[in-house]
Amino acid sequence: MTTTMGDSAVMDELRADWLADLVSRTLDEDLGVRPAATGSTADVPPAGRDVTTQAIFDVTDQSRAVLAARQAGVVAGLAAVQLVLTDVAARFGLAPARVELLVTDGTRVAPGDRLAIITGPTQVLLMAERTALNIVSRASGVATATRQWADKLADSPAQVLDTRKTTPGLRELEKYAVRQGGGTNKRLGLYDAAMIKDNHIAAAGSIGEAMSRVREAFPGVTIQVEADRKEQALEAITAGARFLLLDNMTAEELRETVTAIRNGEARTGKVELEATGNLTLDKAAAVAATGVDYMSVGALTHSSAILDIGLDMEDC
Repeated sequence: MTTTMGDSAVMDELRADWLADLVSRTLDEDLGVRPAATGSTADVPPAGRDVTTQAIFDVTDQSRAVLAARQAGVVAGLAAVQLVLTDVAARFGLAPARVELLVTDGTRVAPGDRLAIITGPTQVLLMAERTALNIVSRASGVATATRQWADKLADSPAQVLDTRKTTPGLRELEKYAVRQGGGTNKRLGLYDAAMIKDNHIAAAGSIGEAMSRVREAFPGVTIQVEADRKEQALEAITAGARFLLLDNMTAEELRETVTAIRNGEARTGKVELEATGNLTLDKAAAVAATGVDYMSVGALTHSSAILDIGLDMEDC
């Protein structure tokens, strides 16, 4: 199943190779693996180190821990837990830890719900803890925020979309989390769909000229055009656009624009319409009622708070 609107299909699952690379980079940060630099600690070994855990616990010590939700929300990114543990164990030549997942990504959870049980070397569990929690909490926060929007729109045909306003280096994780929260990925980047915005139009001279240049250079790519008023939207349709971003319009402006476009669809064919710009949950129903197909919300990825998830040791 694919859930992206761009020309490059995105599978629902998070790519293991991408996630493994993210895990490796984030562990490097936490364990002190970095290029030599002024002020760096010269005696940090190539694998890194945890001066607290390695001082207190022997490599033979074993522990059991529980990953649990401390807030209500939707979980995502749980595959990272095993990857973090496996990476840590391999770095330090320790026995692998075992993860028993009790829920799946996309599950709604309540405070206190257990997400996973982890058993293995104490050093592995403690060195992996923060990296695993950072990834899962971030993904779950995005999934939780997306689910709130999806629930608000459940009684309308409109879908909630994400944007490119993502955390640098975490786009694939955050867009995966959007899907787990019930949202749809619009496009992954600059490469899989053309989005002609105000600056493109201004530099090219007109909507029609900008569209013509895209069609000539990349004839198979979907073209989307941004419009901030009804007249501009109709101009884009005349130029051949069949996907419009209606930017920063009031509900009344949206309603008038949508009505004008729908009235012409017997001639033009279906035009997909997306409301964007300063959308909030309390406006969702009113915006959906204007008849748009989509609502794009940058805040899903640029402003979602993490979901509080904790890892607690238990007696073995």
